[in-house]
Amino acid sequence: MVRKIAFGLLWLGFAVYAFFLAPPEQPGTFELIKNLSIGQWQGVNPLVITLFNLMGIWPLIYSAVVFIDGRGQKIPGWLFATASFAVGAFALLPYLTLREPNNQFLGKKNTLIKVLDSRVTGLVLTVATVILVAYGLRGGDWGSFVQEWQTNRFIHVMSIDFCLLSLLFPTLLGDDMARRGWKNPQFFWLIALIPLFGPLIYLSVRPPLPEAGLESISKEPAFSQSKI
Repeated sequence: MVRKIAFGLLWLGFAVYAFFLAPPEQPGTFELIKNLSIGQWQGVNPLVITLFNLMGIWPLIYSAVVFIDGRGQKIPGWLFATASFAVGAFALLPYLTLREPNNQFLGKKNTLIKVLDSRVTGLVLTVATVILVAYGLRGGDWGSFVQEWQTNRFIHVMSIDFCLLSLLFPTLLGDDMARRGWKNPQFFWLIALIPLFGPLIYLSVRPPLPEAGLESISKEPAFSQSKI
């Protein structure tokens, strides 16, 4: 119950801050979003381009866990994961608020879950992220980015959203490891403490999810949600 209240308050606080306390919306924001979406990046700070595209990587990272975790929930995990492609943590925080600890996967993997569960997916996302981060760091203007962060609501909120997604991933990590029969506290904390690349490493090396879910999964999770 404490966990649910904490996530609920975090979601409420983020929403209030984003809509009422963040810097004002700037003219041309819609045009910026459109250009970022269709790849017309001329004149746009590479750091903004990188951040925007990483906000497309994060929902894929979460989907690789939430689509599986949602199989044992009363709420449709896939719905929240899909919505996160549009609104990021605004969609995932309600899921984290409503979900129950789940250290088992029952039934068979469908095609989508097989793709999300594949280490190849993790490796592809890792390579794409390395390219994006290198592009942003090499050509980005940090002074301009800081100024935009201070004055532009879209970039400001997107940056906070990125940080929240980095901080929230460990809350799903323990159960996902338990579903795979993987008890390794040191690795858990290694992944939990490395922003962005920690989850990507995890997706690239985690053992395959057992189809039946009962034979090789212990009765207790490696880390219960109440301990995270």
